[in-house]
Amino acid sequence: MVSKRRAPAREIFGWAMFDFANQAYTLLIITVIFGDLFTRVIVGDGPDYRLGNLLWSLALAVSYFLVVVSGPVCGAIMDYSRSRKRFLFASYVLTITATALLYFVEPGWIVLAMVLIIVSNFAYAIGENFIASFLPDLGPRKDLGWISGLGWGLGYIGGLIATAFTLVVLGEVAADNFDRLRWVGPFAAGFFLLAAIPTFLWLRERGRRRTVPVGSSYVRAGFQRLRDTYQQLRQFRDLSILLISIFFTMAGIYIIISFSFIYGAQVIQWDESVRMMMFVTVQITAAVGALGFGFLQSRIGARLTYLITLALWMGAIIAIWQTPNVAALAQSLWSLEWEAQYVFLFAGVLAGLSLGAAQSAGRALVGVLTPRGKAAEFFGFWGFASKLAAIFGILGLGLIQAWLGLADAILFCLSLFILAFIFALPVNEQRGEQVAENWRERGEG
Repeated sequence: MVSKRRAPAREIFGWAMFDFANQAYTLLIITVIFGDLFTRVIVGDGPDYRLGNLLWSLALAVSYFLVVVSGPVCGAIMDYSRSRKRFLFASYVLTITATALLYFVEPGWIVLAMVLIIVSNFAYAIGENFIASFLPDLGPRKDLGWISGLGWGLGYIGGLIATAFTLVVLGEVAADNFDRLRWVGPFAAGFFLLAAIPTFLWLRERGRRRTVPVGSSYVRAGFQRLRDTYQQLRQFRDLSILLISIFFTMAGIYIIISFSFIYGAQVIQWDESVRMMMFVTVQITAAVGALGFGFLQSRIGARLTYLITLALWMGAIIAIWQTPNVAALAQSLWSLEWEAQYVFLFAGVLAGLSLGAAQSAGRALVGVLTPRGKAAEFFGFWGFASKLAAIFGILGLGLIQAWLGLADAILFCLSLFILAFIFALPVNEQRGEQVAENWRERGEG
């Protein structure tokens, strides 16, 4: 349920530490190191790496499809059985195990690498649903923005610590450095293992656990709850529209998460020093964006905050697309020796601010519109929309870049954020919040 009072600070911190912990997986495995390693070394189909990019897209899409088909029913089961913490722990263990096993992948072992990415990313991604479902327990609706922002902000700080250490210790992504780079999996797994311990110590499971009737099962009860929710969807008009917007937002964000460092290596052709500068820039600005917009949301509302973050994203994508042209224009007009890789850092500032803010604001707005007793189920729908979006976005970009090349395919990402903005306009936050407050489960007074 959505709490009327703020949870103890220790519990909020414990919840936020899961975001701190799991960012090591996102950044080290998906964004910065292993994704680049997979395309350029494990597959290694240079000079344009189109097959490697496509296979990377396929592996991520399959993992997100598994979340799409399992997320909502898992959420319904968790709400019915009050077992969110158990599901969260299972996803945590599976992520750690599959990630650590990436150590055994060798160049050319494409199938093993894809299987481990599918398993680990599925477990990580569905764990995002599970941890998000605790958000409405942690405070009144007006506080959810800054609480969500705290989680995302700590997440990017955790990612900065984990990845900065790894980049310094493991070095450049290259075939002749593979024996050091293979340790990225065990390191990400160990970081996640240790940093998430406060979550399981301090996060509370609220509500009474219900037992299923004789002859039934938790799975059947979960599907029954989904059927009931489907029949009541017209009541939750604003949340339904928001989830369409989130679909397009997350499609764009997953493209950036999965391909930004691949784009830097293949299109911008940055130096290793600039790659590290970009990583630090994005992490710091993402943390600032998540925390700053989280507090702003408490003052101007979740919907307006979300719309502002989408406008930021549009600017960021245009900056990424035009990076080589801006560098060439500066040279021709003002004789400035601006290398494209340094102009790309400016695009990274906009992308970082947008990245932390949009994800935090979207998650918080779902929490604001979530009715009592359905947190895990409705965040299961949030995960459904997000991961279906990931499949659509990543496969879409993978196919378009195979046809046009990665440099021009980024415009697909811009169109996604424009659609997200359009669909968010009709959302009425006050109306949706009132519907959530007035909703009662069957049999409840």
